Amino acid sequence: MDVVKVEHGMWEPQVYSAEHSAPDFLQIVKVEPEALEAVDTKADIAGVKSEALDLVESEGCTGVVACSCNRVLKMNDKFMEQRIIIKFLVKLNESATDIFDKLKLVYAEDAMSRSRVFEWAKRFAEGRMDVNDDARSGRPSIAKTDVNVERVRMLVRSDGRLTVRLIADQLNLNRETVRLILTEKLNMRKVCAKMVPKNLSNKQKEGRLQVCSDLSERLHSENRGLLNKIITGGETWVYQYEPETKHQSLQWKTPSSPRPKKARMSKSKVTTMLICFFDIKGIVHKEFVRPGQAVNQTFYRDVLESLRKRVLCVRPELAPNKWILHHDNTPAHTTLSVMQLLADKQITVLEHPPYSPDLAPCDFFLFPRLKTPMKGTHFASVEEIQRAVTNELNGLSDNDFQGCFKAWQRRWQACIDSQGDYFEGDHSLLLDNGADTGARC
Repeated sequence: MDVVKVEHGMWEPQVYSAEHSAPDFLQIVKVEPEALEAVDTKADIAGVKSEALDLVESEGCTGVVACSCNRVLKMNDKFMEQRIIIKFLVKLNESATDIFDKLKLVYAEDAMSRSRVFEWAKRFAEGRMDVNDDARSGRPSIAKTDVNVERVRMLVRSDGRLTVRLIADQLNLNRETVRLILTEKLNMRKVCAKMVPKNLSNKQKEGRLQVCSDLSERLHSENRGLLNKIITGGETWVYQYEPETKHQSLQWKTPSSPRPKKARMSKSKVTTMLICFFDIKGIVHKEFVRPGQAVNQTFYRDVLESLRKRVLCVRPELAPNKWILHHDNTPAHTTLSVMQLLADKQITVLEHPPYSPDLAPCDFFLFPRLKTPMKGTHFASVEEIQRAVTNELNGLSDNDFQGCFKAWQRRWQACIDSQGDYFEGDHSLLLDNGADTGARC
């Protein structure tokens, strides 16, 4: 006697009066409470009363329905007809894709899954004649129970690269059940690994964690006045032409229209370097590096002198030495002569951990916001590049810069939450602390 557990929503239970009293002609269907409500409980189950009572006692069923096996197909057998069709179409040299499309057209939601159609088409193409499904040992579990959810969770935790097929095979679960557990119960999705600047060592993670912890503590101790004192900056190359991103090249199309095409392009060799400093209110100082000029310690000292004079003009409330400089750890920034200049001018430097563009406002905010609108545009000359850069910088609002500094603060906390590791791409670490406003970080 077959015992089939039916979850609500899996299929509509249909009730028939028992025409035969012999158990060999009957199946007992275990029904969950939600599905039982839709069943005519007045059906004649006298012929299997004793078996039903045994099932209720042993399986803890909430109800049973007697079905005449010669008038209703079991769940597995409802696909028999489709397997026969697959075998027939394979002999006509139809592709698995075409077969699946035809089954979907005829059976709609009752059609076999794409993976099962492809699997059976492959079997028949390799010479299989039997259309019956393979026998399985034991009763296959199709329930998304807490036990099965935890089994899937532990298996995926041990190896995040496992496919749905492998998980189903190892746990003896239906593939669709595994997919639903992963996507609905565990809220998981499969993603590609994200490129990071460097595989951080434990020491580097500890350094990032320490810096962000110190900054967070300092921020709270100074009643958030720290952010109003920081002037952050960096340098970047801007190209005469840089290909647009995949997202920028998206276009709407109808099913019958051809897919848009674009030629493979590379960055141009004509470039200009921008050096820019800004604070929570906006741009403080910018300049373009002359062609052929190396950004070495001598040049960077001159840049800092220009910045210091600019602060006196546009941020007099921070002059002469009430502001804090933040820049990354590129060699020109950390030479002895540069450090000596900063000490002589009594300019405090905010510590920045190595290999941390995700913690540098220029890298996660300013330069992406500057360059993205310019991608896909050909500029005629270096001067035209510089004009376009200036226009983009002038187009940034006060809210953009304020949003950037708020996002920077959240990134300190995200780094702490990730124990010093890279956190970009992990939305839970950033969004749990509030959505970014102003800055597209």
